[in-house]
Amino acid sequence: MTKQEMAEKDYLAGMKYKDIAAKYEVSINTVKSWKKRNGWVRGAPKKKSVHPKTKKVAPKKEIPAVKELVEDTDLTDKQKTFCMYYLQRYNATWAYQKAYDSTYETAMTSGSRLLRNDKVKSYLSKLKTQQAQDLYLTANDILLRYVHQATSNVNDVLSFRTEKHLAYYKIRDANGPYEDGGGKFRYEPKINPETGEQDFYYEHIVELKDSKDIDTSNIKSIRIDKGEPVVEMEDKQKAMQILLDRLPEPEVNDDSTNSLLNAIGAGLKKIWSDRDDKEK
Repeated sequence: MTKQEMAEKDYLAGMKYKDIAAKYEVSINTVKSWKKRNGWVRGAPKKKSVHPKTKKVAPKKEIPAVKELVEDTDLTDKQKTFCMYYLQRYNATWAYQKAYDSTYETAMTSGSRLLRNDKVKSYLSKLKTQQAQDLYLTANDILLRYVHQATSNVNDVLSFRTEKHLAYYKIRDANGPYEDGGGKFRYEPKINPETGEQDFYYEHIVELKDSKDIDTSNIKSIRIDKGEPVVEMEDKQKAMQILLDRLPEPEVNDDSTNSLLNAIGAGLKKIWSDRDDKEK
């Protein structure tokens, strides 16, 4: 049974507003709003009907669930409903349509105007604080996730190694020790004409790490293409930009600035020098 349902029983039993408010740790205004919204009436006579008829009632529009509405506000019920819907998608037009059952054209202008209302902004701020407490989540928690994303590396998921193999010719031979669909064959070493020694080649191997050793939180997708794993990580540049937008500007002294400029200048001079050498 919800807090409102228990409060209704106490109200119908004759308990006063202030006593109900104290019992359930809410304000008197909240108790009054519960009464008005749910139609609590003390001593309402029970109607009896010999031939009861089923009455069709239009379904009541559901308001997005929040544990407890923020108390002591002068907003109307529709304004509060707008705020609840807005926190679902952060879309003022959609929230206004849902709360006021209006056309899209009306919601386009009225939604943004309502969002600029000082009382609405204050109410939204309180609701966000309440949501954060319910979720045990802060802005720092989200920024830490971006830090984790920005510092992720494909090496966290894939392992790379190179193996050296000797090179052989595959020669068909009726007396060969090996056999395939084309018949018997043997292998002969492939000799490098320059060194006179057996030639070799390198094989580059990419393998997916064991799932128990992988942090999947930074992986966008994994697929196998032509027998090789292909991993797409979350956007590191986007995460870095988000962090840069929220972190203070770095302090740079004159010495470090000059060192950086000198390094850039030296690099450019080398590029120009190499280009001039090629043109000569």
